[in-house]
Amino acid sequence: MHWLLGVEVEQIEVLKTELTLESIRADFVNQILHIEFQTLAKSNPALNFRMLDYSVRLKRQYRCPVVQVLIFLQETTNEMAFTEEYRDNTTIHQYQVVRLWEQDSTIFLVNPALLPLASLTQTDSPQTLLAQVAEQVATIPDREERQNIAGCVEILAGLRFDKDLIRQFLREDIIMKESVIYQDIVHKEAFKLISRQLRRRFGDLDGSLVEQVRNLSAEQLENLGEALLDFSEVADLIAWLEQQKEEK
Repeated sequence: MHWLLGVEVEQIEVLKTELTLESIRADFVNQILHIEFQTLAKSNPALNFRMLDYSVRLKRQYRCPVVQVLIFLQETTNEMAFTEEYRDNTTIHQYQVVRLWEQDSTIFLVNPALLPLASLTQTDSPQTLLAQVAEQVATIPDREERQNIAGCVEILAGLRFDKDLIRQFLREDIIMKESVIYQDIVHKEAFKLISRQLRRRFGDLDGSLVEQVRNLSAEQLENLGEALLDFSEVADLIAWLEQQKEEK
């Protein structure tokens, strides 16, 4: 928050990302900081129009001031990365743009919360910067926090560095597999895959069955993918899910 707004904030609450057209009584919200991360400058509709749209919808829903920051993660010369407003015949809407490749890496290296972004900041020696990020990650005393930040670093650093190089510095084979963020990504991808397979085999399933599948672990989803080859009807899937409950 201090990095973007230049002020210290005592109380921060992450609001749900789904925007509705209904107004919400939110006396606890004094100001909203809307952060939009982008890897690509091209968008349909254009990013500056999207920022206008988000601002209007947030103000309508929460009835409070909105500060917007559009953060570009990958270096680009596209003019949209250097545009800080939407303008047409009747409307002018302004927001802040941050190009990470122009940001001083120092403030990112000293703040654990910003470490995942540090490898994308300004540097004359990208590999040296990645090594510094890895060193800072290793100094985080809390094991769970260290693993989760390492997972975020690995994901974002992939926008700039080769995966093999990242592994050399972060020893990701050990850290990433224990990261809850990494596990969450693995689970989501496994669920997407098995959902497509089930839909092709049986068509649309009952919502309760889909939810049972969603609640399986990544390992169970992988096992289901193999077992699915032997299923001939939905009853086989139901029986397999019941068996998983009994084995817990």
